[in-house]
Amino acid sequence: MKKKKVLTVLLLFSLATGIIMAQESGGELKLSLKEAQDYAIQNNKMVINSRMDVEASKMAMWETISNGLPQISANAGYTDNVKLPVFLFPDIFGPDPTKKVPITLGSQFNSSVTLQATMPIFNAPYYIGVATVKLAKKLAETSVISTELDTREAVASAYYLILVSEESLKILQGNLVNLKETLKSTRVMYSAGMAESTDVDQMVSNVTMIENSSSSLERTIELNYNLLRFQLGVKADTKIELTESLNAIEDSINVEALLAEDFNYTNNINYKLTEGQEQLSALNLKSQKALVLPSLEGVYSNSLTGQGEKFSPLSWTNSSLFGFQLSIPIIGSGQRYSKIKKAQINLEKAGNTKEMVTEQLLLQEKQLRYNLVNANLNYKSQKDNVDVSKRIYASTEHKYKQGMASSLDLTQANSLYLQAENNYVSSLMNLLQTKLALDKLLNNM
Repeated sequence: MKKKKVLTVLLLFSLATGIIMAQESGGELKLSLKEAQDYAIQNNKMVINSRMDVEASKMAMWETISNGLPQISANAGYTDNVKLPVFLFPDIFGPDPTKKVPITLGSQFNSSVTLQATMPIFNAPYYIGVATVKLAKKLAETSVISTELDTREAVASAYYLILVSEESLKILQGNLVNLKETLKSTRVMYSAGMAESTDVDQMVSNVTMIENSSSSLERTIELNYNLLRFQLGVKADTKIELTESLNAIEDSINVEALLAEDFNYTNNINYKLTEGQEQLSALNLKSQKALVLPSLEGVYSNSLTGQGEKFSPLSWTNSSLFGFQLSIPIIGSGQRYSKIKKAQINLEKAGNTKEMVTEQLLLQEKQLRYNLVNANLNYKSQKDNVDVSKRIYASTEHKYKQGMASSLDLTQANSLYLQAENNYVSSLMNLLQTKLALDKLLNNM
């Protein structure tokens, strides 16, 4: 049986190692969108810190629980009374009882060993405190889920931004190739006297403008990769390759299915956190009220005392006690009343906050659905515009080479084509971001 367990562990380790080597082969981290999100959940510093908060809350819970368990302490002491104390007592055995005589009391050497145990029997604030730290631990775990959702959203946003930027760069580079070919043809036409020098200058200007835009976009893409590296929790020099294409992500968008999903605001993380804060406020109010209740504690003590006039041996005696200690609050000078009223106010505030968050979530749902519908319509419209402007540009370019259109006409057609491409890419990014926001609200991350 043990051999089977060992083989299973080794197999799982081998599979995990194989996945990591496949992802990081060639010094690169190759990730799909889902893999990038999962990787960030394990390595993002914010997520790691939130998990540490859960561990800290566990320790805080056991710290509070331990206060209600028996507390045992031991004390030991040894005293050498170099000079014993002298007391004056009436001389009851002498001729004058009013006369006082000095008497030395005690032993020169004293030793004691005491073992004491205490345990609360009834303490209302303790029981409420245990419930509070358990709820705090639950809230810390919910906060981890919230942080993970935020991280998945941030990774997806950075992933989309890189893919969209790279698509824009691809469009610019493709356009640049066409412009350079047109510039080459224009120079030939100018040499043959079929074009003017201004046509050449116009084409050179167009090429330079696209080259500058491409260089700027390349720097932007690198910044976007740095943003993704930060979310993944990897070093700044880590090479990342995105294995999921923009077309694949674009094809996976199903707006109708997303809009058909129901929204239950009570399942939303923000609502759960707000609800938890309200519960904490309610427990705090109970805790303040419980402070006016009496508390009962059990006490047991066992002592061993040694006395003598010599260092050793000593004469030892034993004593023990068992009892109860009752504490009853009587007058708090108005302090307890003020704390109770303050806790009541905080509870009312927490209730108002929960209602406000509920209203915000319902409004946010309506707004995000509205935004998604508009983003989808705009995306489809801009996609159609690209096809139209592309055909216009191709027709104008053909006319230009035939001498039937001017360089200005070609420049304008090219500008309109690039603008249409830019609008299309922007609308796609807006659609992805809007879908992402609604997915997060519906807990689809």
